[in-house]
Amino acid sequence: MWWLPENRPEHDVNADVAYGERTLPPAFRSRFVDNGNGLTMHVLQAGWGDRSRPCIVLLHGFPELAYSWRKLMLPLAEAGFCVVAPDQRGYGRTTGWDHNYDGDLASFRMLNLVRDTIGLVSALGYRSVAAVVGHDFGSPVAAWCSLVRPDVFRSVVLMSAPFAGPPPLPFNAAVERPHGAAPPGANINDDLASLPRPRKHYVLYYGTREADLDMRHAPQGIRNFLRAYYHAKSADWQQNRPFPLTSWTAAELAKLPAYYVMALDKGMAETAASEMPSAAEIAACRWLTDAELQVYADEYARTGFQGGLQWYRCAVDPKSVRELQTYSGRTIDVPSCFIAGAHDWGVYQRPGDFAKMQTEACTRMLGVHLVESAGHWVQQEQAPATARLLLEFLQRTSEHRDG
Repeated sequence: MWWLPENRPEHDVNADVAYGERTLPPAFRSRFVDNGNGLTMHVLQAGWGDRSRPCIVLLHGFPELAYSWRKLMLPLAEAGFCVVAPDQRGYGRTTGWDHNYDGDLASFRMLNLVRDTIGLVSALGYRSVAAVVGHDFGSPVAAWCSLVRPDVFRSVVLMSAPFAGPPPLPFNAAVERPHGAAPPGANINDDLASLPRPRKHYVLYYGTREADLDMRHAPQGIRNFLRAYYHAKSADWQQNRPFPLTSWTAAELAKLPAYYVMALDKGMAETAASEMPSAAEIAACRWLTDAELQVYADEYARTGFQGGLQWYRCAVDPKSVRELQTYSGRTIDVPSCFIAGAHDWGVYQRPGDFAKMQTEACTRMLGVHLVESAGHWVQQEQAPATARLLLEFLQRTSEHRDG
C-alpha cells in the first residue's frame, strides 16, 4: 500500500534526512553528493541499495525543494526504481552556488543546470536513467536534459510547464532585413504597464533586486506567505479555471491570475496576502499539512529565494537565449509525457506552448494528462493519480525498449 506523508505519526523522527525529519519515513534518506560542477547536492533518495534498479531523477521547481516529491517517491520505489530527488542549484541544502544578486548569474543558465543533473547521475554511478521528471521550472530542465543528452535521459516527463522547443534562430535575416514596427509582444512589459489597470509580468518582478527581500521578509511572515502562494496556485483556489490564451499580448495576458500578471505597484508578498486561505480551508488541506509547510518555511527562511530567482533572470537574459539557440530546430526524440492539474494556469501561461509541445517539440509524446482536482502542485495535490500516470508511462517506455 502506498504511504502518504500525512499518515505518518508526527512523533516519529527520521534522523537520516536533512529536513522533514517528522514527515518522512525511514524509507527516505538524504545524501550529499559532489556533482563535479561546483555543487555539493543534497539528494533525497528512496529505493536505494540494489544497483540493478533503474534510476529516476525528479527535478523540482519554484518555490519548492526535493521534498516536493515526497508523495511520489515511495510508489516509484515500490515499483522497483531507485528514486533520486535533488535540491537543485540555488535551493535547500545544496551548497556551492552564489547567493548574491550581483554574483555569478551565468552558473544558473539552463545548460549549466543540465550539467548539474548529468554530473549528479554520473556521481551516483549511472550511465543513464530510465526517466527524468521535472515540475514547474524543473520541467524545462528535464526537457533540456533529454534534448541535449538522450543517451543519458532515456525518457522524460514534463509537469505543469509545457516545453515548446529551443528558441529559434533568425532565418534569412541576411537577405530579408526586418523593417517596420516591432513584432507583437516585443515590448510586453511596457504594454502591460500601459493597461488601464497597470500590470507587470511576474518574471519581470522576479528579476528585480527587491523580489527576494519582499518574499523573505513578507509582512505576514514567510510561513503565511508560502501558505497563501501555494493555496492560490492550487485547485483549492476556486478562481483557477484556466483556458488557452490566443496571443502574447497585454490584453490576453491580463486574463491570467495576479500571481502571473501582477498589479504594477505590488510585490508577490502583497499579491499572495490577499489570497490567504481561511483557518477552515487550511485545516481541510490534506495535500500540504502544517508540518509539511513548516519544512518549506524553515528552508526558505534560512536560504531566501534568490537562488531560485536567478533562474528567472537567466530565462530572459540575451546571452542565455543565444546559448540555447545553438539547438534551434532540435526536438525531444525520447518517449515523453505531460502531466498537469486541470486547474493549473501554468499549462496556458505562454500562449501556444501547450500545442507546440505536442505537435513540434516532442516527437514521441505518449500521453498528455490534465488531472482533475489538481492545480499547479499536481504531484502533491493528487499524488495517487500522478503516481499511477507516471508508472503507466514508465511501463510503456519499458515495453518499447524491450520490444
